[in-house]
Amino acid sequence: MYAALLAALIAAPQPAPDTAVVCPLEFREALGPWLEHRRRQGHRPVLLSSDGSPAQIRQRIRAVARGGHLRFVVLVGDADPGLFVNSEFRARCVPTHHAKARVNVLWGSEPHIGTDNYYADLDDDQVPDLAVGRLTADTSEQLRQMVAKILGYERSADFGPWRRRVNVVAGVGGLGPLADRVIESSTKYLLTEGVPADYSMSMTYASWRSPYCGDPRLFHANTLRRLNEGAWFWVYIGHGFHLGLDHVEVPSGSHHIFSTDDVARLDCEHGAPIALFLACYTGAFDATADCLAEEMLRCPGGPVSIVAASRVTMPYAMSVLATGLMRECFEHRRPTLGEALLHAKRAMAGEADDHDRQRTMLDAVAAAVSPAPGRLSAERAEHLLLLNLIGDPLLRLRYPRRIELQVPSSVAAGEPLCVTGSSPVDGPGIVELVLCRDRLGFRPPARREYPQSPEGLAEFQEVYRRANDRRLDSAPVTVIDGRFRSVLDVPEDAHGECHLRLFIEGNGDFASAAADIAVERQPPDGLRSARR
Repeated sequence: MYAALLAALIAAPQPAPDTAVVCPLEFREALGPWLEHRRRQGHRPVLLSSDGSPAQIRQRIRAVARGGHLRFVVLVGDADPGLFVNSEFRARCVPTHHAKARVNVLWGSEPHIGTDNYYADLDDDQVPDLAVGRLTADTSEQLRQMVAKILGYERSADFGPWRRRVNVVAGVGGLGPLADRVIESSTKYLLTEGVPADYSMSMTYASWRSPYCGDPRLFHANTLRRLNEGAWFWVYIGHGFHLGLDHVEVPSGSHHIFSTDDVARLDCEHGAPIALFLACYTGAFDATADCLAEEMLRCPGGPVSIVAASRVTMPYAMSVLATGLMRECFEHRRPTLGEALLHAKRAMAGEADDHDRQRTMLDAVAAAVSPAPGRLSAERAEHLLLLNLIGDPLLRLRYPRRIELQVPSSVAAGEPLCVTGSSPVDGPGIVELVLCRDRLGFRPPARREYPQSPEGLAEFQEVYRRANDRRLDSAPVTVIDGRFRSVLDVPEDAHGECHLRLFIEGNGDFASAAADIAVERQPPDGLRSARR
């Protein structure tokens, strides 16, 4: 069916290609729908041979880059794991490069790093010049499933709440007080500043003393639910291994979070999330056994793309990249995932911008944390290699249209709040008054001792639910001819800094907005009566 298309692509179409696709012969038919989809979007892919060494493949990519238009590199097939692999399997692989490790070996990593950054570097400075990603299929059928998931994601007409949802799962650090401080600071930034207020966020935290920890026995079920409910981003922060994530440790034992054994249970209800693993080894795609990221990518109900590390990661550089990636997506609105990661990596390679408070803070703390405090730039450079995109770098990112809100800067508790404005998208939606993400709407129980009764553990789930529900009030809203109006009831016991957020689900698009609003306390009853 795609024979003519494949022949044309091999012949390097004119004008010069913008996408180099390194693909074994066996996979080219299965890749056909993806190639056609990208061509219809205006991309100009060219197929390159996967034969030979990484150096030979990079020379082919660089030859295409001399045309002046190359922006993306797509590697199709698993990495060659080396020993004990037969020639038939090797013919379906695209080898990766192994760079010498210099800094993360101080944290116990292997002496070499499996990296696809090598193919994106056009001038040998280790900083990527192209967006690169890998579809880690072992068979044509697996590749067809990946392609179907990518095309389904981009063609989805489901513009529901999953598109504004970011779910975070965090393990307990345990790397030492200073290293844990770096991770905690990055997590706080992600929750309070890194993601705009019009996005809905959840936190699932593996510390049993935290209100964000449900019943520890059900932690893996909560993790799976956060994956399956659909989200734009699903983020894991914590310890990771080749085949799974860390455990939840409690006085009565430990409970697992997620592993390759759970992948078959992935079944995203709505949008497949983009998964970001801020952890060691979860993206070790060059290992003999397929890693967690590979297994999740090839699962039909799993994430559509995954950013993960191939070796041991370090808290500082990992945090710099994560906050940078969020900035590229939420502030700069890069059109594709590959470009967002590319720009985040390029920014990480340089020194901190004077206006980047988070990066400046991370640099300062890292000087006290790193085993090699004088080599922070080398640590960042190594993470350009460590973190790879397991997925399609051309994956299109869909952002909400902007809504113009008219809402007061403050409101009195117990009073109605009128919300009006204009939206470029017509349709139904919801307007919500919510607490800022660093606030809870209740006083969580002090957990000084770990409960042993079923009733005590069941309470964890209710506290976890309430901690992740910051709504003070909400109301449906409908945009007609670009206009809307709604009224919320501000609870009498509400007070402090809040957000007013609005989400509209249209037939062919979606829109959102948020505004800061201060809720002023109700005066005492006597004073309230006197005022009246």
